[in-house]
Amino acid sequence: MRLSSLLTETGIAAAPAGAESLDIQRITADSRQAVPGALFVALTGTKADGAKFIADAVGKGAVAVLAAEAAAVPDGLTVPVLRASEPRRALALIAARFYGVQPETAVAVTGTSGKTSVAEFTRQLFAAAGRRAASLGTIGVVKPDGAVYGSLTTPDPVTLHETLAALAAEGITHLAFEASSHGLDQYRLDGVRIAAAAFTNLGRDHLDYHPTTDAYLAAKLRLFEELLPAGAPAVVNMDGPRAADVVRVAETRGLPVISVGTAGETVRLANLTRDGFAQVMTILHAGRTYDVRLPLIGTYQVANALVAVGLALAVGEHPAVVIPALARVTGVKGRLEIVGERNGALAVVDYAHKPEALEAALDGVRPFVTGKLICVFGCGGDRDRGKRPIMGAISAKRADVTIVTDDNPRTEDPAAIRAEILAAAPGATEIGDRGEAIRAAAAMMQPGDVVLVAGKGHETGQIVGQIVKPFSDHDCLRQALLTP
Repeated sequence: MRLSSLLTETGIAAAPAGAESLDIQRITADSRQAVPGALFVALTGTKADGAKFIADAVGKGAVAVLAAEAAAVPDGLTVPVLRASEPRRALALIAARFYGVQPETAVAVTGTSGKTSVAEFTRQLFAAAGRRAASLGTIGVVKPDGAVYGSLTTPDPVTLHETLAALAAEGITHLAFEASSHGLDQYRLDGVRIAAAAFTNLGRDHLDYHPTTDAYLAAKLRLFEELLPAGAPAVVNMDGPRAADVVRVAETRGLPVISVGTAGETVRLANLTRDGFAQVMTILHAGRTYDVRLPLIGTYQVANALVAVGLALAVGEHPAVVIPALARVTGVKGRLEIVGERNGALAVVDYAHKPEALEAALDGVRPFVTGKLICVFGCGGDRDRGKRPIMGAISAKRADVTIVTDDNPRTEDPAAIRAEILAAAPGATEIGDRGEAIRAAAAMMQPGDVVLVAGKGHETGQIVGQIVKPFSDHDCLRQALLTP
């Protein structure tokens, strides 16, 4: 594609004389992936300055370079250098034009917790309405045939737009995807044509990246302030913290608001009762009452299901189709997933790795406890240290037995991480080895007990130092249940 075509609506000044007709064969921000005909985008990251790799990229065949206005570029370059005030955003817009096609209808969901479940539930509701739909997020890309690949919550712009183009080529018309705060803050989603966006909640997370909770919220709000086009609906879980902030932004822009939850006006949860390992919801919408049996445990899954309904309604799906379809949704692996039972006791795995999520998971399984609630969890290294004592206190208060173990210690001392949790969890047991901790919890199980293993959910590896070691909470717990 000609360089001049790629620069349309990117905010980049015209290319240097003679460069407009350059034929761009690839776009990359990784000099190692530069090939003849590539446009190399030099980004400043937390660990490296892309400008230092310009010469390397040009040496591999890059025919043009895009850099920040103040970036220092090597002397004597033989290729044109384009300048942008915000090269990350420019990269995303260029990638969107380069790959061109996207699924016709794309909806985004942001929030601290629930993004993965909402995206996947929405995909299933689209499918129930007869659409060829996919979801994209933490668990990867899920397509109509159930195929799952990938792992990033919000991929880099080039990978994202390449993926969108591939999905469209496969006939995918509807997409539900997660919008992470990192992705929004780093402009990775710019250029995606979004038909509706949703907000689940806001809690404490990623404070190793965002300086404050308000900055974290501001990144989330960018989805509604800048990326959601005029007239597109904003779906808001009114029971989630900071919902009012999202509503205020939407109303300021004149966007339609679809409010859901017990405090919702569009899709209201009027009643909720437990039915075995399911929940019966009474939902009010447009003057009609729906009684639906959601085959999942945990009240937070009810909230996620309602947000998914809101997104489906926001893009024109019929309520008489999508609301009853909640009775057939399947949960996401590692989200309040029942792994098994033994001796009248229940074993559950959940991805909860932040305070509000751990609290919601413990509250979600509490109705099934007639004996003891046993919680196994840890906290990741090289991440927000402040949440460690908070999570320790939550488990100490809401669980009857707490076992503190390792999560992904990364480059931190695992014992030091555990000590910060234990400081706020009096009476907790410390077992550093995660497999041993899970086996110890399973050995405690008595009739009426529930074991909740929290933190890693669907993950199949544990990061220790710089190494990812094979490990699955699900597999470990299931094997422990088979051990006499």
